[in-house]
Amino acid sequence: MKHLAAYLLLTIGGKASPSAEDVTAVLESVGIEADKERLETLIKELEGKDIQQEESDEDMGFGLFD
Repeated sequence: MKHLAAYLLLTIGGKASPSAEDVTAVLESVGIEADKERLETLIKELEGKDIQQEESDEDMGFGLFD
């Protein structure tokens, strides 16, 4: 969950496709060690996806991610 949270923070900050290194840097900035295997899996799963659009499509019309 921490890896996804860092990834989402980066996308909100304007980085369209954060790398594993970007996510690791965010986590390390707050004293959290990244799990490289989990992080690589996350990056592969999200590769080529517009995460903002993905979240908007699944918010069930409540506007939680707008």
